[in-house]
Amino acid sequence: MLNILLNYIGYMFGIVNETSINIFILCGITDQPLLQKFLFILVLLFYILDVLGNLIIVCLVIQDVSLHSPMYFLLANLSFVDICFSSITVPKMMVGFFMENTITLQSCIAQMYFFHFLGCTEGILLASMGYDRYVAICHPLRYNSLMRKAVCIQLVLISWIVGLTSSPVHAIMTSYLPFCNSNKIKHFFCDVKPVIKLACADIQLNEALLTNVLGFLSTSTFFLTTISYAYIILKLMKIRSSQGRSKAFSTCSAHLTVVILFYGTAMCTYLGPTSENSIEKDKIAAVLFTIITPAMNPLIYTLRNQEVKKSLKKLIKREHF
Repeated sequence: MLNILLNYIGYMFGIVNETSINIFILCGITDQPLLQKFLFILVLLFYILDVLGNLIIVCLVIQDVSLHSPMYFLLANLSFVDICFSSITVPKMMVGFFMENTITLQSCIAQMYFFHFLGCTEGILLASMGYDRYVAICHPLRYNSLMRKAVCIQLVLISWIVGLTSSPVHAIMTSYLPFCNSNKIKHFFCDVKPVIKLACADIQLNEALLTNVLGFLSTSTFFLTTISYAYIILKLMKIRSSQGRSKAFSTCSAHLTVVILFYGTAMCTYLGPTSENSIEKDKIAAVLFTIITPAMNPLIYTLRNQEVKKSLKKLIKREHF
């Protein structure tokens, strides 16, 4: 079903390449049968955890009035993006554990587009959440005016618009490459690096765009998030009470954990060279930020956040009675 949808979108965008190869094979994570079965169960569990956990957070934020604040509005948007982000790659990946995982060029380009669109959107959302924590801790008296509803909506819209406008460049540039040699993509989804590696043409421009565009977006949003936390740390150092410091830091420790997991793996993937060894390492990093991190986000935010835990308990009690 996902393959048909991606194929349709590829044609809708006019992604048609006159090339001798139109069907690719996704090699997946491993070709060992026993390991494939084990990984299928593991990936399935993480995917269920991802979808259910993030869906619960979205529902809690919508239903519970006590969670109608800028921080949880941004968190709900992040959870929605996480569900979509994993759903672009994981279902197709799980198919490959039991059969030869083929994908058309059109579907491949469409998957590439949506993967980078949602990944970029998530990165900017995380930077916005860092700004929200900066305002809450460094300017608590002005929080309601600085993080009013209109500002929150603008931050979310900016994240979606930047994602929509920055990601087509990689899909379009890849769609014009001729593929005439191997059709085996050494990855579990159509990422830019392993796909352009198969092209029988000069890919220097593609590599430069990948490094410059994604490198700029990931490093700039990470830099903005780092600045927010630098100011937060300076503010916390001025708080004399150790209890006050721990309470203030607990409000942003969950977000900081997610930031390190997401940006760390993303920058390692897209700022490095396009080589056989780097693609193998990128595959491991991709498992982290497409499968594990989205599934861990709900646990990180729930376990470290008293308000979310209270809201979850109220929901469970309401459903029980």
